Amino acid sequence: MIPALIGTKIGMTQILGERGRAIPVTVVQAGPCVVLQVRTKETDGYDAVQIAFGDVKPHRSTRPMIGHAAKAGTGPKRTVREIRLNEAAKLAAGDVLTVEQFDGGSVAYVDVTGTTKGAGFAGVMKRHGFGGKEASHGVERKHRSAGSIGGDAPGATGRGVKKGKRMAGQMGHVRCTATNLSLVSVDRDSDVMLIRGSVPGPSGSVVVVQQAKKKGGC
Repeated sequence: MIPALIGTKIGMTQILGERGRAIPVTVVQAGPCVVLQVRTKETDGYDAVQIAFGDVKPHRSTRPMIGHAAKAGTGPKRTVREIRLNEAAKLAAGDVLTVEQFDGGSVAYVDVTGTTKGAGFAGVMKRHGFGGKEASHGVERKHRSAGSIGGDAPGATGRGVKKGKRMAGQMGHVRCTATNLSLVSVDRDSDVMLIRGSVPGPSGSVVVVQQAKKKGGC
């Protein structure tokens, strides 16, 4: 089994559990995914499988990607991801992966990787949770500023601002992984997975669902 699928986040809803409690779940349209290439230790130095999801018109793709997909007997795809494996995969280019491999109770927890929602350019209070300055008369129009950056200021020591200094800047729109999420149910007919809790990204974004590395043991 390849413990990963590419899918689309549909949105969130809730279902009733065994005791009648509401369980918040995220609906993910996972697969079907086509295997484009299988990498092995003998030829590439590591074991991995390259899967693709979502059809795209040829004029919106590139010639190298069209030719790469043609070797697997399929058309160009919108999203391509490579999944590392601990052992060689018993698959070949052109095979199709569906949610069926996550069904049957073999996988109880999953890790979901996506791109978080972007919040634009944000200040330090919103981006890093700074408390802000005092609201007294002595503070004039500086209530939400970051304050002094001290000896790291350019020109003071010649070193400049240290990398990673918490300052205002672009917030969100970064790669993020939600780990150890419970897989509530799988619908084979509609290729839908119900995952407990929230996953990164807005509705309609592309996510990668993998068997949990900590609780899943892959």
